[in-house]
Amino acid sequence: MDVPLWAWAAVLAVIVTMLAIDLFAHRTAHVVGVKEAAVWSAVWVSLGIAFGGVIWWAYGAQAGGEYYAGYLIEKSLAVDNVFVFALIFTYFAVPREYQHRVLFYGVLGALVFRAIFIAGGAVLIENFAWILYLFGAFLVYTGWKMFTHRNDELDLASNPVLRWARKRVPSTEEYHGQKFWVKRAGTWVATPLFFVLVMVETTDIIFAVDSIPAIFAVTQDPFLVFTSNAFAILGLRAMYFLLADLIDRFIYLKAGLAAILIFVGIKMLLLDVYKMPIWLSLTVITACLTVAVVASLRATRDQVAPRPAESNEPAESSAHTSRRPAGPATGEGVDTSKGTTESDDTKAAAR
Repeated sequence: MDVPLWAWAAVLAVIVTMLAIDLFAHRTAHVVGVKEAAVWSAVWVSLGIAFGGVIWWAYGAQAGGEYYAGYLIEKSLAVDNVFVFALIFTYFAVPREYQHRVLFYGVLGALVFRAIFIAGGAVLIENFAWILYLFGAFLVYTGWKMFTHRNDELDLASNPVLRWARKRVPSTEEYHGQKFWVKRAGTWVATPLFFVLVMVETTDIIFAVDSIPAIFAVTQDPFLVFTSNAFAILGLRAMYFLLADLIDRFIYLKAGLAAILIFVGIKMLLLDVYKMPIWLSLTVITACLTVAVVASLRATRDQVAPRPAESNEPAESSAHTSRRPAGPATGEGVDTSKGTTESDDTKAAAR
């Protein structure tokens, strides 16, 4: 697909503009409620669908279908990110009014890392076509591993990146509004929010390892891979606030995502045997996700998830120093200045 340079520039301009609007709308720390999250989710999804319509109009049904398939794959896998984000925020006892700021910079970093991974993947595929089979085998393995370990729990306390950062970065155990760094006795030290951001970025890099090859399974065009990825993850923040209180009800979601990964992996492995039409890929991916979500909600329809109390009061000024809240499992905080950790009891399911 021949995409002019101005089209790339226009897409990047739209992304930057939307991020600026989002940042301006959330310039004051506040608790993002379900209604606000639903409105923003509608905005991001509408933007992604509309861009797919532009692709369909400009380059035809095949390109449009490939974009929508890539968008749907990334959007589906992004739901799994919500589980891990909820775990991270719970582990660090992040006040709800500060969570959006972390996710904003997390998505910004995700866009940069995804662009690097996509560029690298495109170069590898162009020079080593056989690597598509390696990607396919990896996706099948990842999908099977996700399915067999879908009920495993993640222990953040033993995360090597977090342990390394705590040992080497001077820090304070107190939150200072939305600040990642504060000055103490003439020295810049990291707040707990900085370590939350480190974990969010690390998580996204790990998730990109399978989501990027999965999109290459439906299209090898770098423009379609990047745009479907970008427009899907732009709405990740709103998706988190919309679904965070429902994550315990999606009991079959990981099985559905595993099925999607295995499907696209097999599709990639059969490239020289059978070229699957894009409509079939879209149908299978949609069916896997729909069945997983509907089955989960039906199985847990009698389950009432307690919703944390939300306050309409404005958050404290970022200049104000607030004592870090107690951890939900033990009632003890984390002293990041000494590298100690909270109880291992605070765990949740993750990929």
